Amino acid sequence: MNLTYGTKQVMHRIRVKLYPNYLPGGEGTFLTRTDSEAVLDVEQVCAALSERGGYQGDYDHLVYNVKRFFKETAYQLCDGFTVNTEYFSIYPNLGGILKTPHEKPTTEKNPLSFRIRPHKPMREMGETIEVFVDGEADETAYIETFVDTEAHWTNTAYHAGNMFTIHGSKIKIDGSDPGNGLFLAPIDGSAEIKVSRISENHASKVTGIMPASAGKPVKLIIRTQYEGSSNKFLKNTRVITSRFVLEEA
Repeated sequence: MNLTYGTKQVMHRIRVKLYPNYLPGGEGTFLTRTDSEAVLDVEQVCAALSERGGYQGDYDHLVYNVKRFFKETAYQLCDGFTVNTEYFSIYPNLGGILKTPHEKPTTEKNPLSFRIRPHKPMREMGETIEVFVDGEADETAYIETFVDTEAHWTNTAYHAGNMFTIHGSKIKIDGSDPGNGLFLAPIDGSAEIKVSRISENHASKVTGIMPASAGKPVKLIIRTQYEGSSNKFLKNTRVITSRFVLEEA
C-alpha cells in the first residue's frame, strides 16, 4: 500500500489535479492527472547527484559520461535490444496489426515506440510517494492532447515539418490582439517560436505544421480572445499552456 493512504514514510511528493470524467458511466466523478513540475535535463540531474547523491567525482566528466551512456542506450534500443537499467527497462514496441505473416510493417499502420517497464527498486520507490490532490483544474479552456499525426506520437514528441492536431476546449485562435496565436515556448526561457502554418482553427481542434525548435523541449501556448462564440470576444487575451512538454525528435 502506498503513501496515498498514509501507511509508509514520506520521501517524495507528487501533486495531481482533478478533471471531470466524461466517459460513459463516469458522470459526477473525476480523473486525476499529475501536475507536472519542471523538466530536468542531464546537467540538472548530474548536479543533484553531486549535491545530494554523494557523487564526489568531476562534474563535467559525469555529464559527459551520462550523455554517452544514453546515446549508446538509444543505439542499442534501435537495434532491437531491451536495456535494463536496474530501476526500469526500456524496450522497442511495434504497434498495429499485420493481416498475414507475409505483410510488411509500415510506419503509418505499425508505428514504432519505446516503452518503460519499472522493476522492483522503482516500484518500491513509488510506494514512498505521497499524493496531494491540488483541487480541480480550471476547465474553462485547456489543451488536452497534442498528436504528431505522421509519427503517431501523443503529448511526447514531434518531427519539425510534420502535421499536428491539438485537441482541447476553447482553443480557437481568434481576436484582434496581434499577440494571439499558437507558440512553442522553450522551457529554458528562451524566445518563443510562433506556429505560422495553421490549417484548421476550431474551438476544440487546431491543426497545422510544426516548426523547428532547435532541439529544445517546449510547452505549447495558445493566446486567444476566443470566448466561446464567433461574435463575442474576451477583452483581455487568454493564455492557455499545455501541462506536458514536447521534445523535437
